[in-house]
Amino acid sequence: MKTPPRLLPLLEDGLIDEVICQLMSGKEAQVYIVECSGIRRCAKVFKEANQRSFKQAVQYQEGRTVRNSRRARAMSKKTRYGQQEQESAWLNAEVDALRKLAAAGVRVPEPYTFVDGVLLMELIIGADGLTAPRLGDLELTADVARSYHEQIIGEVVRMLCAGLVHGDLSPFNVLVDAHGPVIIDLPQAVSASGNNSAHMMLDRDVGNMREFFGRFAPELLETDYSNEIWSLYESGDLREDSRLTGSFQQNDTIADLAQLLAVIEAAKKEEEERLARAALALE
Repeated sequence: MKTPPRLLPLLEDGLIDEVICQLMSGKEAQVYIVECSGIRRCAKVFKEANQRSFKQAVQYQEGRTVRNSRRARAMSKKTRYGQQEQESAWLNAEVDALRKLAAAGVRVPEPYTFVDGVLLMELIIGADGLTAPRLGDLELTADVARSYHEQIIGEVVRMLCAGLVHGDLSPFNVLVDAHGPVIIDLPQAVSASGNNSAHMMLDRDVGNMREFFGRFAPELLETDYSNEIWSLYESGDLREDSRLTGSFQQNDTIADLAQLLAVIEAAKKEEEERLARAALALE
């Protein structure tokens, strides 16, 4: 096929030898199968900002740190340079997330290099030796649905233990190879500790998986893994091997407002007494 313009620099630099075919076109990127020294890989070509339908919503940007203070200031002021830097940070987010999650043992495609908005990464192969299908395109038996659901919940836990929430997890952002689900598409991954929407996004991610697998194994529709996982995370007790039950009991205890106000008043009085002692010491 004719080489897309964005892939020409990689071809000229010898990073890829040939563009085989286009694999898919999504809301944020086009993905091609390429050959590199006899090995087939994926080249994910991110669309220009004005061509992407996935918006860089503020809730996804929150909690992402920029080491360079000049860049951070420019991004906060939304100058032209700042907008360029924000676009660069957005594009690099997926590479950073893939590397971090791969190191944490999460089943994601292995990233190789990122050049001028093109991410070169592992091509996931299905059990039949062809490109792996998307989870959302498959019909599953109840047993397979339960098994895949368990695997994905395990990946969600590993991601959270690594400090990240996918943020856009769905049956169409998961591929299936001979060993089960592989999670893809991570440019919108958020910091679990630095983003106020992280719990909501985790709940949505897990809910999407519950609804999909519940079509084949209806008992999964009654589970509540997201709140159970988040509760363990907040308490500092979440581990990669945490034993989950899929159930969670909400705390419906009504706060004792009188007791709370008494504690506040006692704290205020203690602070007033401390300030008074400090003032006397200065006289």
